[in-house]
Amino acid sequence: MPMVVTTKDCTALSDAELEEMADLGVEPSGFDIGFLSKQREEWVLISSVRDGRKLRGYSFCTLERIGGTPSLLVGVASVDRTARAEAALKAMMADQFRRALLAFPDEDVLLGTRLLGPDGFRAFLGLSDVVPSAGQRVTGEERAWARRLAKRFGAEERLDDRTFVVKGDGSTAGGLDFVHPKVKVPEGADELFCSLDAVKGDRLVAFGWAMAEDLASGKLSR
Repeated sequence: MPMVVTTKDCTALSDAELEEMADLGVEPSGFDIGFLSKQREEWVLISSVRDGRKLRGYSFCTLERIGGTPSLLVGVASVDRTARAEAALKAMMADQFRRALLAFPDEDVLLGTRLLGPDGFRAFLGLSDVVPSAGQRVTGEERAWARRLAKRFGAEERLDDRTFVVKGDGSTAGGLDFVHPKVKVPEGADELFCSLDAVKGDRLVAFGWAMAEDLASGKLSR
């Protein structure tokens, strides 16, 4: 059975749907009902992925321009830890890339989020210039983008723009929570998380570029 993705305004999200999303939450994310209720007010769109009637994942996101640059920002996302987790993530991201194409036709779009672990890099599959990567010497512009995104996520003052790690403050922090033991992640990706404590709210700011030609061809939405 194929995954079915539904995207709507966060204002249309019901309490029952929030409870269903909270049921997916496990450590280290800590995305409980109280935290998710606040996200309904902070983000524009909510995407839900279902396998039949069962919720398999969700994503609070927005399409906006940051300093004039078209951006797809994933604020909070979680995928159920099952054998079909990657299929759910792929379906969710494909829907969001389709919407990015509609919002920003003929333009490259930056995907930005915060990751809890290396498996989250699967959301960037097919994108160009994904940052950070192990052993990479980041440029001044890339560090500036990390600061812009951390500011958008409300954590600029806690960002180390050399490691791209946002230190937690003890409260629940947003990010993309995806875990699958069998997926391939970029070589050395584990190194980027060696000093990160996701349970305490540490997150890795990551971003990459969905090129206009890849969006237009449907490469990223299938």
